[in-house]
Amino acid sequence: MKRVMGLSFVVGMSSLLIFPTGMVEATNLENEQEEIQEQREEIQSNLSEAEQELADILDEIEEINGQIDRTEEAIQDNKAKMDETEEEMEEKETAIAELEAEIEDLEKGIEERFELLKERASAYQKNGGNTRYLEVVLGSESFSDFVSRVFTVNKIAQADNEIIEELEESQQKLEESQAELQETLDSLNELQVEMEGMHQYLEEQQEGNDRLKDELKAKEAETENMMASLLEEDENLRSEQADIQARIDAERQRQREEREAQEAAQEEAAQASAEDNNSSSSNESSNSSNSNSSSNSSSSNSNSNSNSSSASTGSTSGGNSGNGGSTGGGGSVTEVGKKYIGNSTYVFGGGRNSYDIANGRFDCSAFVAWSYSQVGISLPASTQSLVNVGRRVSTSEMKPGDLVFFDINGRENGHVGIYLGGGQFIGSQSSTGVAIASMTSGYWADNFKGRVVRVQ
Repeated sequence: MKRVMGLSFVVGMSSLLIFPTGMVEATNLENEQEEIQEQREEIQSNLSEAEQELADILDEIEEINGQIDRTEEAIQDNKAKMDETEEEMEEKETAIAELEAEIEDLEKGIEERFELLKERASAYQKNGGNTRYLEVVLGSESFSDFVSRVFTVNKIAQADNEIIEELEESQQKLEESQAELQETLDSLNELQVEMEGMHQYLEEQQEGNDRLKDELKAKEAETENMMASLLEEDENLRSEQADIQARIDAERQRQREEREAQEAAQEEAAQASAEDNNSSSSNESSNSSNSNSSSNSSSSNSNSNSNSSSASTGSTSGGNSGNGGSTGGGGSVTEVGKKYIGNSTYVFGGGRNSYDIANGRFDCSAFVAWSYSQVGISLPASTQSLVNVGRRVSTSEMKPGDLVFFDINGRENGHVGIYLGGGQFIGSQSSTGVAIASMTSGYWADNFKGRVVRVQ
């Protein structure tokens, strides 16, 4: 009787001390998971804003590129026009120089003619006006000589007047031409100055466009880096969520096992108490008889319990085979690696010696090879070799234990894990170490290209 009460007391205390504590831990994990989900939602919101900002930046860069192209085209056109204007100015300057030289020659001839006319006029005045001409005329020796002299004098006077008129007309014409050419030259100079100013403005505008483009490019790179950081943070949180969910599932499983153990212990205590009560109410003669009967009954119950326990053990052993993936002495291939969740590190080239395995240092392919070695199957610890270890199956045929491959960092089938079912896989990820991850959304969903390999 004391043994039964002690057992009941232990069972009761276990129920009070262990089960509530487990419930509290599971609740805390669920609260932590909710907090992480809120963080992920905030990150997703920030990602959406960053994506919109990046789209706006790319649109602005495209617009700036258009402005730069148009400005460059205007600069080239302006340079061509400046070159054309400079050539025209050179031609005009040459023409002006030739005209100036011609004017200089004509002015010299005019000056010489003018001096001659001045001398003639002075001599004519000193000799009393027309006296000189009369002497010339009256000094003729015959009538024909007289006519000839009169004609010659008139001709000389007329020639002098024509020369003066012609020189004056030429000088006026040249002055007008020079003025016109100078006006053209001034106009060309003004045009050149204007175009030089425009050219400088265009170059400054292009420099400003280039600076703005560089700033936008820097902002684009900054935004892309921020998005990459947010994605990495989101992936870390998602892996942490999966880890917490695995711990919650493990805790709930532990609680179920504890409840089952408590219920079994309570049932055993109740049966022992009932047997004790029946034994104390019998008389001495019947005690002897009941003792024999009880002995036979106990022997029968012992055999029955032994058979039941054997059947239960056989059922559990068979259940391992149906738990997804190949099995062996170490259990299911989908389960053996879970002990490393939360206490492992991704190490490139790790997981290939006893020290790494003892300390949870794996890369993706070494983790898969180690997991299968625990169920008695030897696989190569190379991602590219694992692609060909079995037969490829479609994603619609995926089963727990299949190998799933992902394209990462520009490498086809650069990452491998073990499919768990329900859109999840377990593997050694660079950001988390050994963890359970989702293939239905996020980073791994984007990089899963449908490569599935069944080992057996």
